[in-house]
Formats: sequence, structure tokens, C-alpha cells
Amino acid sequence: MHELSGFGAWESFYVIVGSSAAALTGLQFVVMALVAESNRAGRKETIAAFGSPTIVHFCSALLVSAICTTPWPSLASAGRATGLAGLGGLVYVAIVYRRARRQSDYQPVFEDWLWHTMLPAIAYVALLVSGAVLTGAFGSATFFVGAAALLLVFVGIHNAWDTVVYVAIDQRAAAESPAGPVTNLPAKEPETPKSESVST
Repeated sequence: MHELSGFGAWESFYVIVGSSAAALTGLQFVVMALVAESNRAGRKETIAAFGSPTIVHFCSALLVSAICTTPWPSLASAGRATGLAGLGGLVYVAIVYRRARRQSDYQPVFEDWLWHTMLPAIAYVALLVSGAVLTGAFGSATFFVGAAALLLVFVGIHNAWDTVVYVAIDQRAAAESPAGPVTNLPAKEPETPKSESVST
């Protein structure tokens, strides 16, 4: 039955992609722990714009892997499920873009827009279009589905690493600041006012 879906030859590929996405999801929990312990823990809006999407992209890659290893009765059925995943991803990217524009903790540069909105949008568009054109015959659209799933994993890895680097640099800059860390200095003994001094 699974061979009828057209993804039979891709089973090993999606096992690798899906298991990698599931394992790398744990990496983002470590990243969020580092952010929480940093001197500049981001606000909820900033984390929603730059942290949460990484989890969503990993989960999307896992979802696509599950879809493409499911014993569908036809390739068209797998295509509809893939297309819905792509459509949902596009809607989410639009939400992420809006959140990134509204948050005020960090000013995104071109690389941030590329990895947090543009490349994920390309991946989800590929899923949407490929899902729409998949038919009962084995077609080249399955290659675009695989490429999109792999791109989502790479996007998640990059964004997680980028967050770790940002936190590490921010911590180092704070440590090397001329002001230095705030310490509890010993209190000075009060000086005796000159008016109260007794001369002999």
C-alpha cells in the first residue's frame, strides 16, 4: 500500500529527516535555557518572533516526514496533507513576520529576515505547490517535498545556533564592560566631623 503513495523510495530519507528534526527540537530547549540565564532575557514578544518559530519548523519537518511515510492509498492523498501543512506554515510565517516587526528588543538585519521569514516561506510554498500537483503517478514534485523538509531542518539549526551565538556575545560584552558586574562593596566607616573633634 505504501508503494502506491509514490514515497516508498524516500522512506530512509524521511526517517533521517524526521528523527533529526525530533532530536534537534531538544536543542531549542537548551537554547531557551541559555536565554533565560542570560543578562538580557528577551521579552515574550521577542521569543515568540525568534525562538518559537524554530520549534515550529522542526515540528513541520517531522510532520512532513510522518506524512510521507504514511501508507496513503494514493499520492493525491499525501499531496493534500502536504499542501495543508504548507498552507499552515505560510500563515505562521506571516504571523512571525508581524511579531518580528512589532517587538522592540532586537533590530533584525537582512540575515534575520532571510532565515526567519524568507527561507521558511520558500519551504512552505514548495510544500503547498508540490502538494497541489502530486498525482497518482510518481512525479518530480516529491523531490520538492523532500527539499522543503530538509530546508526547514537547516533553518531550525541555523536559527538555534544564531541565538546561542547572540547570547554568548552579549554575555561576553557585558563581562568586558568598563562598568563591570555590579558587586557589593564594603561600606566605609563614617568620618568624624571636624566640628566634633576635640583638640587638646
